[in-house]
Amino acid sequence: MPIIKSAKKAARQAEKRTEHNVEIKKAIKAALKAFKANPTSETLAKAQSEYDKAVKKDLLKKNTAARRKAKLHDFAKKAGVKLEKVSRS
Repeated sequence: MPIIKSAKKAARQAEKRTEHNVEIKKAIKAALKAFKANPTSETLAKAQSEYDKAVKKDLLKKNTAARRKAKLHDFAKKAGVKLEKVSRS
């Protein structure tokens, strides 16, 4: 157990951050499971969005998320999902 005040605070912060990161990872796994069970463009978008959120919060590296999103895209293509173009405005 930490004795110094700053070490106690750091331990509390680490606990909160770990809890938060676990929640984000659970959301990714749930979206991925939903997509694999029912591959549609909506579930694909949700799964990709979860990966983007993880990158934004520095939980995953950008290239890791890109690689996983590409794999999802390939899976969707093989499953015959009609992929829609998303306009970015």
